[in-house]
Amino acid sequence: MEFRDDQPMQHEFRNKTYVLADVEPLDVDGVRTVEVGTGLFFLAFVGLLPFYGRLQEDGHTWVLWMCLAGMGLGLFGLEYCRRRRRARHERDADVG
Repeated sequence: MEFRDDQPMQHEFRNKTYVLADVEPLDVDGVRTVEVGTGLFFLAFVGLLPFYGRLQEDGHTWVLWMCLAGMGLGLFGLEYCRRRRRARHERDADVG
């Protein structure tokens, strides 16, 4: 990723001046973010399994199924982000 030279390095808003750091974003394609989120949903699901009886007694089994749904949606999102990253790499390879 290249920075454009015409980007302002500071913004003035009302009586304050905000200085922008000259750094690249960490996770441009989102793959790592989705991996971590999906992993956390998986760990929560596995961590709640031993307490299924207690969750059922209290009427909170939806929490367990929410973790499972989050993990499933995360897997779809992970595939989407990987395809998007692959397409961006192919596009950049064709241009350069």
